[in-house]
Amino acid sequence: MRFLGVFRKAMWEQRRDLLILSLTLLLGPCFVLLYALFFPTGSTTYGVLVWNQDTAGDGNALIERLRQVAYSDGQPLLVVNQVNSRAEAENPLRDRDAEVLLVIPPDFSQTLQAARARQAAAKTPVIFVGDLTNPYYAVAAIMANAALDQYIQETTGQARPVEIVEEALGASAARSEFETYVPGLLVLAVILLIYQSSMTITREIETGTLRRLQTTGMTALDFLGGTTAALTLTALLAVALTFLTALALGFRSQGPLWLAFLIAALTGVSIIGTGLIVACFARSGMQASIIAYFPLALFMFFSGAAFPLPRVPLFSLGGRVIGLYDILPPTHAVAALNKVFTLGAELNDVLYELTALVLLSALYFALGVWLFSRRHLRAA
Repeated sequence: MRFLGVFRKAMWEQRRDLLILSLTLLLGPCFVLLYALFFPTGSTTYGVLVWNQDTAGDGNALIERLRQVAYSDGQPLLVVNQVNSRAEAENPLRDRDAEVLLVIPPDFSQTLQAARARQAAAKTPVIFVGDLTNPYYAVAAIMANAALDQYIQETTGQARPVEIVEEALGASAARSEFETYVPGLLVLAVILLIYQSSMTITREIETGTLRRLQTTGMTALDFLGGTTAALTLTALLAVALTFLTALALGFRSQGPLWLAFLIAALTGVSIIGTGLIVACFARSGMQASIIAYFPLALFMFFSGAAFPLPRVPLFSLGGRVIGLYDILPPTHAVAALNKVFTLGAELNDVLYELTALVLLSALYFALGVWLFSRRHLRAA
């Protein structure tokens, strides 16, 4: 019964502080809107500029072939525009308004005609120009090169000895860049709860409410369990608002939504546990908000929630590689939500991630309860 009393009190406290609650709930949707502005909501396209110096026909035919490169759903992958010189292309490439310049030489058609007739001819260079630090350059160059290679194979009649077939997992073939970030943004909406959880607990200590509650015989588990239940509901509401915002901006989920919310709830428990740990070392709400910056940054930037990160393998366990960032619960949440939303994964497909989330959430929460009990309840 004390658990339910604390739960009702925590819900009422959140209702009284509408500013903090509103910020917690709306930051996730705001991040989704921000990413929707950064990245297109449709299929991601790559700009290809073509300087066609060949007037005999094959150059124009190659340009048309480039324009036919598309996703499996028919959406264009390359946006092809012609330029009249390399100088004309350099400013768009520098400004990243385009990813690659394809230079078709004057003797392109002549070289292909010689190849069709099985005549010896000097090789002519088709030049790719681009900013190699542009992360989109590699994709655009590979796709343009594949179209060029296919065109040459078909027009010269020189069949490949090996056929290359690409098969996409789930709905990844036509996923926009914005959609690839949505799973991480949903996790980010939960991570942001670390502020409210740490400040909620610290406020109870600061105002003396905790001492009054102790006179009722309340235990650490009663107090923290009831508070956690209320904050978990807040986390689920934040995820729901973030997800609805993403849906309104064109996001599509391939897997069951109940599984996504289960993942979010488990992640929320670990984040609230982290907030308890922060509250153990803070003497005021202001101090709690400052200390919370460290775990917030850790979870945001080292779990893949804000930006994808390469794995840093440490060891193998049961045939599975364990990485450095696997000690962070949001890492498993991002991986699981990617499987659910993009690959249409079911419960059995994310059992490893769910198991890791359960264990880590229990560990983080148990550590928070233990520290809180030692530093506050016993001292009070």
